Amino acid sequence: MRRKIPSTQALICFEAAARHESYTRAAQELALTQSAVSRQITALEDFLGMALFRRTRHGVALTPGGADYARQIARQLDTMERDTLDAMARQGLGGSLQLAAVPTFATRWLIPRLPGFAALHPDITVHIETRTRPFLFTDTPFDAALYAGTSAQTANWAGTQSTLLLHEDVVPVCSPALMAPRKQLSPAVVARLPLLQQSTRPDGWHQWFAAQGVDAPRARSGPRYELFSMLAIAAAHGLGMALMPRMLIEPELARGELVVACNRPLRAERGYFLVTPATRDERPALGLFRRWLIEQCVAGPAGTTT
Repeated sequence: MRRKIPSTQALICFEAAARHESYTRAAQELALTQSAVSRQITALEDFLGMALFRRTRHGVALTPGGADYARQIARQLDTMERDTLDAMARQGLGGSLQLAAVPTFATRWLIPRLPGFAALHPDITVHIETRTRPFLFTDTPFDAALYAGTSAQTANWAGTQSTLLLHEDVVPVCSPALMAPRKQLSPAVVARLPLLQQSTRPDGWHQWFAAQGVDAPRARSGPRYELFSMLAIAAAHGLGMALMPRMLIEPELARGELVVACNRPLRAERGYFLVTPATRDERPALGLFRRWLIEQCVAGPAGTTT
């Protein structure tokens, strides 16, 4: 069946003219004449059956419908360009994966392990962008997402299926200087020290102290940071205690920049999931990545397996 899609040249001319709101500047960018750009856009308007621009005293301006269409077309052209560059780079071999990932998990857990995946599958290119909230796969170029949340949240993510990768066990950590000369602190002592908060999890400390049976009036007090990576740096510089998933601070623990102040982990409600579209056939590259990812989750700290 023939697709109802206008010519690529018409779309390119329209995107440039929409960006500049000028046929003349679009023509200069594309090395065309102004009349050629005008003809392409007129043909596109005839194809769509709608006006994309209106004439003004200073040239042209997008109609409301034209502005909406321009946003959609700009994104699709960007995707086409990226896919074309990927195909040119691979010379027909392997494939590429577009991943959305929560930032701290990507930088602290996934990326340090990616050399192992690259060694096994050098013909697969992995692209990563950060996303912290659910989205519609149909509106993005992503093949999969690495998401931090609860099972209920992933179950409510429309049009997707998910695989639990890791549970999130959190422990109190701090700078060694805050501990000296002690090796471990009781939960009651932790409650009296400055507590660093994560703004997206305001009840984290309250839940940890409740699990230890300790009254902590200041469990929700203290400076707030948005990301785990910020918490780790703040704790390493002696600003207070941070409640962190151990798997996200492996380098700091190994270097001695952070120490576990009280080795009583609490399994948080949240975990890390691989989320994929439920209605899309899994590409071979994604299948290989999924299997490798699950192996890494079973293996433990970075570097123990490839």
